[in-house]
Amino acid sequence: MTPIKISVLSTILIVIISGITSLIGLDRPLLSLNENQIFYLYSTSAQVLAGVYGLTLTGFIFFRNELSREEFEDDTLTVAVDSLKERYFNMLLFVTALSIFTLIMSNLVISSESSAQTTFNTIIMNTAQSAFFINLLVIAYFIFDVIAPKRIEKESKVIQQKVDPTPEAEDKGSLESFLTNYNKLEYILQKYGQAYQSEGESRSRRRISNVRLAEFILRAERINQDLFGEIKSLISLRNSIIHGAEPVVSKHMVELSENILQELASALHIKI
Repeated sequence: MTPIKISVLSTILIVIISGITSLIGLDRPLLSLNENQIFYLYSTSAQVLAGVYGLTLTGFIFFRNELSREEFEDDTLTVAVDSLKERYFNMLLFVTALSIFTLIMSNLVISSESSAQTTFNTIIMNTAQSAFFINLLVIAYFIFDVIAPKRIEKESKVIQQKVDPTPEAEDKGSLESFLTNYNKLEYILQKYGQAYQSEGESRSRRRISNVRLAEFILRAERINQDLFGEIKSLISLRNSIIHGAEPVVSKHMVELSENILQELASALHIKI
């Protein structure tokens, strides 16, 4: 489930649950709390949520660093890792916003308890507890999403669907031809791309990724932005396949890989 879907679903659930519980509380309340019980319940809820959020943030930083380490050791994971980082960051933004909203509602309940506006108090009390409940569920989902096994493989499949949706039987191309074209493309990037890197980058002992080499050639104005985008998509598809996506490609991608290879060779004046 995407972060946007999670955000929308959570918001809808908060509105529905808080609305239903508020109506019940105004008509026939199931529980009647005195002032001390309200203070204790909502102050404790705020403290628990703050503690859980802090632990979640700490764990997220740890796993983010772990993803960065995996990316450093294997540059073919760059696209998948960057996609995961973006997903986790967007989810963390929503968790943060929801946590702030819940804490504000809890403080509002405590501060308005002594007022005579019983209807308003009932609504914000039920809204605060509904937000607290949904918040914990979202945090739990976020935690299990971050620590899920085979997260790289799953994200690779998502990337493959974006770049080259799984083709029908009659539209499948030759994976061997695709990989042959890619290997030739990679050879050109590795052999000629390093000639266009800056002095500071040339001192690095780490193997330079194919996407980075393509960026060097782009900055040297040997290829245009469109060709760079196509090369990047080709690299993403190949890397997603070797990291768990379905080993299939469409005829269109096979033809595109050959065209990209020819265009790159022509731009660099190379015979293949």
